[in-house]
Amino acid sequence: MKYDAGTFHYSSRRELVYGKKGMISTTHPLASQAGLEVLKKGGNAIDAIVAAAAALTVVEPSANGIGGDSFAIIWYKGEMYGLNSSRAAPELMKREAFQQKGTEIPRYGLEPVTVPGVPKGWASLVNRFGRLALSEVMEPAAVIAEEGHPVTSKIAEAWERTYHIFSKQLKDYPVLQTWFDTFCPDGKPLQAGDMWFSKGHAKTLREIGATDAEAFYTGWIADEIDAFSKKYDGYIRKKDLEQHQLEWITPLSTAYKGYDIWEMPPNGQGIIVLMALNILEELTLKDKESPDTYHKQIEAIKLAFSDGLQYISDPRSMKAKIEDMLSKEYAANRAGLITEQALSPEPGKFDNPGTVYLAAADGEGNMVSYIQSNYAGFGSGSVVPGLGISLHNRGNQFSLDENHPNVLVPGKRPFHTIIPGFITQNGKPIGPFGVMGGGMQPQAHLQVLSSMIDFQLNPQDALDAPRWQWLEGKKVLVEPQFPYPIIQDLIKRGHEVQIAASPLSFGRGQIILQQENGVLVGGTEPRADGHIAVW
Repeated sequence: MKYDAGTFHYSSRRELVYGKKGMISTTHPLASQAGLEVLKKGGNAIDAIVAAAAALTVVEPSANGIGGDSFAIIWYKGEMYGLNSSRAAPELMKREAFQQKGTEIPRYGLEPVTVPGVPKGWASLVNRFGRLALSEVMEPAAVIAEEGHPVTSKIAEAWERTYHIFSKQLKDYPVLQTWFDTFCPDGKPLQAGDMWFSKGHAKTLREIGATDAEAFYTGWIADEIDAFSKKYDGYIRKKDLEQHQLEWITPLSTAYKGYDIWEMPPNGQGIIVLMALNILEELTLKDKESPDTYHKQIEAIKLAFSDGLQYISDPRSMKAKIEDMLSKEYAANRAGLITEQALSPEPGKFDNPGTVYLAAADGEGNMVSYIQSNYAGFGSGSVVPGLGISLHNRGNQFSLDENHPNVLVPGKRPFHTIIPGFITQNGKPIGPFGVMGGGMQPQAHLQVLSSMIDFQLNPQDALDAPRWQWLEGKKVLVEPQFPYPIIQDLIKRGHEVQIAASPLSFGRGQIILQQENGVLVGGTEPRADGHIAVW
């Protein structure tokens, strides 16, 4: 039977999913099932999220990998924890080296590779909160890699897109051949329904499990990464891997209309969400589908974003104080700038100056909001031969401007786009939420939160709603199904509205909420292969 796996002629509606003993929501059915498998073996939500995250490096390599970074917000036995496993620029990665070659840090090759934090993040989560050995948690993903899995249509699109991009860049970045060797075994991108195997990936996952990730940072895998980097003139060395330390931190929060919204602090951009909510709380929102509501949401996010891009960096080098950025007084001042017409935003002044998202919960009340990323698609295009380790290109986010707070300095963490979110009320957990997708993430967080809190949309409805994305200045991109009368009204207000050809740039999210009776209810992303596994 012949058909186009990526073409649909009719809209489809997803229903809410309910569960009691456990729920894992991801962008791929096999990853969600890997988490459920671990849960049924006696693991908890933390074990399940790590199992699903490991599986996503296999089944969705176009968005994340073993060689990336991760962040997590954990609700465990009545307490909240935050984990920042992102790591810093290598010792040899210096601004002067890039300035001799150009005006920015490359997007491809080994030069933008910072120390990966994902494996140590997995090990730390399981060792601190989990019930199972990391080797058990890694096994479902290793089996998928070893036995192979069919590529889905959405991921096949990303595979083909990257194939064409890397084909054009191969002459300038010979290391990209390692990507072709790993992900295009027959010399061409995989199509929907094709089987993909990665025995090297399976080997690496099992070694991470057997050594609690030490092989990756101090053992033979670290040696392989070191040799690979030296061969292709990268900056990362075994010494950088050995020195990697993740950070347990307290998430930031703001109160919004009876709920507390939690995000990770800088070097991530989660504070932008909280600042935008503070601004939005100063404004009156009357109706979900009112043009005035969309206008105010867009204005709030662009004001918060302009501040975020100006001030967010490694917290050790930030010139603005986090408490000032989150103050309600500052939000009121920013909200006062919003009129009936679109703004061209400028950052405020202070006195003292392609990712995957997944969520899990268990029957004991533990919950995890988790995100991991290779930054841009398949990352740097540098894949450690025979090991399935795609190295990210997060170093591309550094600035070469010595006066910028995110200026490149060895040992410094770069600005990070990936942000997990969490909701509580009166000190009790409501649940994890998140939407991945570069600069879309804070904007999508704001949109789904406003939909649920301001307009009482259920979590699936909040994810299904058409999205907008502020680009820069007065430019706004909207999804193809965005209501045309609202587009017309926004244009009259001075917004420069563009209609996107596809929903690919509008993020992919998951939401799990806990009802008062303990029942879990989840929504998943219609723009991806979203799947919720329940028990």
